[in-house]
Amino acid sequence: MRRSVIVPLLVSVFCTACVTTELADMKPGQRPDLQSDEAGLWLMMDRAESNLRTSGRVVEDKELNAYVRGIVCRIVGEFCKDIRIYVVRAPRFNASMAPNGTMHIWTGMLLRSQNEAQFAFVVGHEFGHYLKRHSLRRWQAVRDTSGFLIFFQFAAAAAGYAAVGDLVQLAALGGLLAFSRDQEREADTVGLKIMSEAGYDPREAAKIWLELMKEKAAGDTESHPSIFFSTHPSSEERSETLARRAKEMPAATVGTKLGRERFKAMTLAYRKHWLRDEIRRKEFSRFEVVLAGLRRAGDRLGEIDFFQGETHRLRNDEGDPEKAMIAYKKALRDDGSPVETHRSLGLVQWSLGLKADARSSFSRYLLIKPDADDRRMIESYIEQLAVTRH
Repeated sequence: MRRSVIVPLLVSVFCTACVTTELADMKPGQRPDLQSDEAGLWLMMDRAESNLRTSGRVVEDKELNAYVRGIVCRIVGEFCKDIRIYVVRAPRFNASMAPNGTMHIWTGMLLRSQNEAQFAFVVGHEFGHYLKRHSLRRWQAVRDTSGFLIFFQFAAAAAGYAAVGDLVQLAALGGLLAFSRDQEREADTVGLKIMSEAGYDPREAAKIWLELMKEKAAGDTESHPSIFFSTHPSSEERSETLARRAKEMPAATVGTKLGRERFKAMTLAYRKHWLRDEIRRKEFSRFEVVLAGLRRAGDRLGEIDFFQGETHRLRNDEGDPEKAMIAYKKALRDDGSPVETHRSLGLVQWSLGLKADARSSFSRYLLIKPDADDRRMIESYIEQLAVTRH
């Protein structure tokens, strides 16, 4: 269906039912009345879901999807059959749940989660918005205001586009741009309760929020502001509030599971690809906060050192080439450094005039990876360095 058809369809849907009713929590298997406001929201999100499926950004890996779905179902219980989960390859921290039961899990969120418990809280929080029907409440709150036209234009655009760049719009649409503080508190309460009932340690909720606040405060100017922070309060008190609520929960209901080893086993294989997606944003200060969090976890440090070197090399501020060379050499001493470390080290050494060292690094790269896609280019570098090495 073309976008030109969708817009009048949405107008028709939203104007046929304008009666606000009392909203009870969602129930398993529940679907909206066809003449209701909620049916209009579902129709819009059904179209957005269809576009997402063809966007080329849905991660198809069966093992990862089964693992993610297992955690989600453990958290949401009997609602599991109503939820369609999409792991979306996209940087930045985000997860959302739309009124029609679609849940988006961005790989940037998986990258930043240290264990299953932290992941479970975010899932539980977003499910809380769905359970309490906050999106419909927000829709009804703006429907008869001057802000409706802006919202409608945004919603129609998000429903009509499938481009990767509009994933941000789709995520924002799932939360109707911003929930109220009371709704956020209610979603937090749901998230803490159901993660703990599933056996997870609710104290991890505060920890992941604290890391997100560090990243947000790091100082880079984002060309595309984080949807998670545009739809969630960014108060520094959020982490303290979550920690206090976890502490106040009855001892008999508090889970203790972290699920760190299983989470690490399932995500480490993808981490390099997700880190590449993140560094392409060129928000280097924030990226370094992400790297610092991963470094504290202590897994495959050579990979972290490599991306620290990449940060310095690509930023290329004063002193960065020297810092990049140090990071690359450290990566080669640590566990898990990718073969590309030799190539990047060679590029930095060349930029610093260390031509013999650069030639050696390039040669080492091709020795380890003889079928490299960029082999001919690297061979041309080696030839240039051989001619100019004196």
